[in-house]
Amino acid sequence: MSTFRPLFIARDAVTKAPANLDTLSLSEFGKRATTTYLLTRRSDHLVRALAEREVTVLQAHFGVEGVYIAPTAKALGVPLVTTLHGFDVTITKKQLIASKKPSWINYVTWRASLFETGAAFVCVSEYIRRRAVEWGYPAERTVVLPIGVDTDVIKRLPFAERPRIVHVARLVEVKGTADLLRAFATVRRALPAAELIIVGDGPLRAQLGALATELGIASAVRFLGALPHAEVLAEIGAAQVLCLPSATASSGAQEGLGLVLLEAAASGRPVIGTDHGGIPEAVVDGVNGYLVPERDPAALAERLLAVLGDPALGERLGVAGRAMVEHRYDLRTQTAKLESLYQDLI
Repeated sequence: MSTFRPLFIARDAVTKAPANLDTLSLSEFGKRATTTYLLTRRSDHLVRALAEREVTVLQAHFGVEGVYIAPTAKALGVPLVTTLHGFDVTITKKQLIASKKPSWINYVTWRASLFETGAAFVCVSEYIRRRAVEWGYPAERTVVLPIGVDTDVIKRLPFAERPRIVHVARLVEVKGTADLLRAFATVRRALPAAELIIVGDGPLRAQLGALATELGIASAVRFLGALPHAEVLAEIGAAQVLCLPSATASSGAQEGLGLVLLEAAASGRPVIGTDHGGIPEAVVDGVNGYLVPERDPAALAERLLAVLGDPALGERLGVAGRAMVEHRYDLRTQTAKLESLYQDLI
């Protein structure tokens, strides 16, 4: 940011923040304060701390956090901007309550207070805006503003030589990792040198590892776990294609956009995704990658083989992807738009 100075606020202790970032955690006020905030959404400690820092705008990420910080925004008399990313407007209210998570139950219970208090609702894609309005968010205060990609930091790299696929995702149902493993089994039969690199961790890790063994591809699949961002970018650069075959989860959760698709495109890598959620706004079929139907490993394998078997095609898709990100998703341009929104609200 260039016109605002950010303060990062969290419920839990902040352990991995950049050295130059100002942070504030509710845990600093003690366990009782954290529990009270979780159950009631209120914290006099937080209001006083933010007032002392002369905070002028509050920005929440995900509707759940918007609901939680709404009373604080009202007490301070400052505008509240909430960014909606995906699950917060795609999972049904009934399923959120059935989760028995206090924060999700409060999100459903107190959502009207967010709709009333929120000054603006930023949606990461056109698709998420449509779902937000269906979910009950006031249409007149929604704006589509995807998070940008730093095209100065992420450079377009020469096309990789090894037939390697990279998948960067939290290992949960919505990311479609199981479908990718099934597709990769087909890819390996046609292209024995192919490799699959999976970056990320999550509750399905053991189950997915067992599936790779069952499919007979465990020796060609590497689960790297969660990595620092720089290492994630290095893995993307070492691959010929990034694949994110997201699918609607049993809870109804869907992908908002898929920021890693934009990071891969900025790196000059073709991207293969599904015709799902906001992914078609990051992957233009036949231009910077390919789209396949959800839960269709056969179609996924066909497109992966097309790219892995044709370096010239991969190079062409990668060049187009880089150009698209520079034109539509540059971090500085997107951040300037967000700061302009803040200025309009204060």
